[in-house]
Amino acid sequence: MLAFAGPAAAQAPTTEQTLAAMKTATRFMVEKVAYNGGYVWSYTADMSRRWGELEAKPTMIWVQPPGTPTMGHLFLDAYHATGDDYYYRAAEKAAEALIWGQHPSGGWHYMIDFGGEASMKDWYATYGQNAWRMEEFQHYWGNATFDDAGTSEAMQFLLRLYVEKRDPRWRPALEKALNFVLESQYPIGGWPQRYPLKNEFSHHGKPDYTSFITFNDDVAGENIKFLVMAYQALGDARALEAVNRAMNSFLVTQQGQPQPGWALQYTVADLKPAGARTYEPTALATHTTANNITQLMNFYELTGDTRYLARVPEALDWLDKVKLAKPRPDGRTHPTYIEIGTDRPIYVHRRGSNVVNGEYYWDYSDQKTLAHYGAWRKIDVAGMRARYERLRTSDPAEVTKDSPLMAKGLVPLPKYFATRDLETSDLNIKAQKGSAVTSDAAAKLVAGLNAEGYWPTPLVATSNPYTGATPPAKADKDYSTTHVGDATDTSPYPTDKPVLGISTGAYVQNMTTLIDYLDRAR
Repeated sequence: MLAFAGPAAAQAPTTEQTLAAMKTATRFMVEKVAYNGGYVWSYTADMSRRWGELEAKPTMIWVQPPGTPTMGHLFLDAYHATGDDYYYRAAEKAAEALIWGQHPSGGWHYMIDFGGEASMKDWYATYGQNAWRMEEFQHYWGNATFDDAGTSEAMQFLLRLYVEKRDPRWRPALEKALNFVLESQYPIGGWPQRYPLKNEFSHHGKPDYTSFITFNDDVAGENIKFLVMAYQALGDARALEAVNRAMNSFLVTQQGQPQPGWALQYTVADLKPAGARTYEPTALATHTTANNITQLMNFYELTGDTRYLARVPEALDWLDKVKLAKPRPDGRTHPTYIEIGTDRPIYVHRRGSNVVNGEYYWDYSDQKTLAHYGAWRKIDVAGMRARYERLRTSDPAEVTKDSPLMAKGLVPLPKYFATRDLETSDLNIKAQKGSAVTSDAAAKLVAGLNAEGYWPTPLVATSNPYTGATPPAKADKDYSTTHVGDATDTSPYPTDKPVLGISTGAYVQNMTTLIDYLDRAR
């Protein structure tokens, strides 16, 4: 394929040039990169290696964003922006891949392996088992997960695709997904991390955490988002009842004084804060607290119910109480973890070099903290407090006037879903934020496609290949502040020698920029 002949960076691209660049980039992804209609996160230019959150087999596609469902969202966005059926057909192919890999329960795993169950188990026994810091991949439960928005992203995409033309082909998988969310919800309103429930992977002295009520990675918030979408687009009363119970779970899990915050997880029987992975201790979490405060204000905007605002001030006051004496150089304001009962910051560390000899532990020292999991968070308490004050003094009828939960009849879903700001574990995308939608930014993208038709992206994340070598029983050096351990550790890590490759997330970001540019031009 010839390189796309785009304009100089200073020259605003025409609508025709923008559309042609979008189509060229999409044809490459759909016809050269996709496997059975699905995608992972990144690929070397020669396609010899590929990664989702970990290195993937050639038969695998990824469900976690920015994987196959995110690509489906983008294709629907491009279809809405252009009216070109090519994008709709690409979205259908992504949906077919997801439906092939949908768990019998109705949810999804982190990835799908078209090589079958034996191939997936082999991946877990090799790549997954040896990823020291990726404990969620060290055991194959064989069920579905709400972690990292994979199931929610897939459900939301299938809902959008069904609503687009009311094509009955997509309804059975959508119904399975909706039933999965409803059946997995606990009576108290929250959800486990994985379902159907398992309790089989206790390690490092910690219980299997996957059945705990989970706020980590916004599990509850993402499920509520899907259920609200299902109610507004389908009018399913079951979704409304589940949303109300889910919103209530935020109220009943907020701790009492003098520590009115939230933890990452809670035990089901007695709603006590609980740890998860060995670098996620039993503690209150400031970032989870900030997210849940934001969600409570969202719930007020959905319902007008002042219960959701009632304890926001004390949670904000607690965040102010536990903040650092002064922000860190990178602007982070709060320790991630706060000890229950004392309000002391606690910090997680590690020693060793791999899954055999490595271990995590916590203490009160802020020295030599983990590189791969933030010890501090940037939290805008003042901004949240200002929003609270606006809502507190507002007219509930005015606040809820656009709420899909208060509408009479069905409410159209938003036109666009994909976003530049992909909150994922894809280190490549965290390193490449989207540009402002200017003529120069659009022109650079139009001109930036290479001869094969894709945007070459520095793959700043890589991993040690799995070789079958036995992990050493003793560390050869200090790995306490590195992303990766010794050569047997298959965890991803940032490299100072990135190669140019193909990035699904970069494609989504760049296409979204061009879609926004088209809309602005109109």
